[in-house]
Amino acid sequence: MKAKVRALMRKESFFPSWIGIFVNPFYFAREGLADAMMRYSQSLSGVLLDVGCGTKPYQSLFDVDEYVGLDMDSENTRKCGVADYLYDGGLFPFPDEKFNAILCNQVLEHVFNPDQFLNEINRVMKPSAKMVLTVPFVWDEHEQPYDYARYSSFGLKALLERNGFSVLKHEKLGADISTLFQLANAYLYKISERWNKYVKLGFTLSVMGLVNLLGLIARFILPKNPDLFLDHVVLVEKKS
Repeated sequence: MKAKVRALMRKESFFPSWIGIFVNPFYFAREGLADAMMRYSQSLSGVLLDVGCGTKPYQSLFDVDEYVGLDMDSENTRKCGVADYLYDGGLFPFPDEKFNAILCNQVLEHVFNPDQFLNEINRVMKPSAKMVLTVPFVWDEHEQPYDYARYSSFGLKALLERNGFSVLKHEKLGADISTLFQLANAYLYKISERWNKYVKLGFTLSVMGLVNLLGLIARFILPKNPDLFLDHVVLVEKKS
């Protein structure tokens, strides 16, 4: 029973259903990313490299010839045991022009040397290969102390073009009032993080669940705002 509950909670963490409204404090962020991954996964094919793969939460969405996970070598990633390759944050352990596609999901903000990082991604991509990249715009500091940057749409485009990519599509996720409700729940999550687990569960189901529900209602009533949003998702192609 406990294993089933854990499996359900893990699924709701990355692919929130209506249940996630009440159990997932990050409902709007995760719902937006899951929807984007489902849509953009159709743009990638062949041999795919998931850079900063973590637990490979979106692997099932990609119909590719091979799915390769790369992550930083650390105690956590070794313990997780999901990544196919580990590296030290410098050179990728692959030859030039090996991959047809790249996925880089919520990683760039944790990279202190983005030009070197993107150059390495470009190096291992075949000519005209494509990459799906997501990165936060409005979010609190997380995974401290390894949270280094936020990018405007203009800064992200300039960074990508400077490192050999052409931007094919750029989308802003959560560009509506739900961003404010998501930030409210991020705040509530942080202040309740060390509470007794039963008190925290009750608080999540009631208070944070209510915030999510109100955010869903407000999203359909109030207009969008393209200048305030949660995440970028971009589809890019390696320049020939």
